Amino acid sequence: SMEEAEEKAKILAEAAALKKSAAAYMHPEVGVKTTDPALFGRNYFNRYSAPETEDERAEILAEAAALKKSAVAYMHPEVGVCSEDATLFGRNYFERASAPDVESMEEAEEKAKILAEAAALKKSAAAYMHPEVGV
Repeated sequence: SMEEAEEKAKILAEAAALKKSAAAYMHPEVGVKTTDPALFGRNYFNRYSAPETEDERAEILAEAAALKKSAVAYMHPEVGVCSEDATLFGRNYFERASAPDVESMEEAEEKAKILAEAAALKKSAAAYMHPEVGV
């Protein structure tokens, strides 16, 4: 019937695709062959024959010098570290361990309320412990 023929054609097409995939997997030395024209486009900005600018050359040389400096520092730990940046010697007065905590307005109000309650309790305890003192 027509449905069986279509099903048979689908199965044979899948088997052919699987055979092609298995052959490509088992023989990587053959290489990939394609005729898609989109794969043959040129990139005029990142190609090897593009003229290098002086900025690129200077940037590459600066990166190479930084890499060399890092490699020397890694290979010779006995040399030590030299720093000339003035910001390395400054102090952070806001985030150091001995800096006083900054309270929010809610925390300050809560603290004032707690201190007022403690003062009232102290006054009440003093009045209880010394009944000879008048009211």
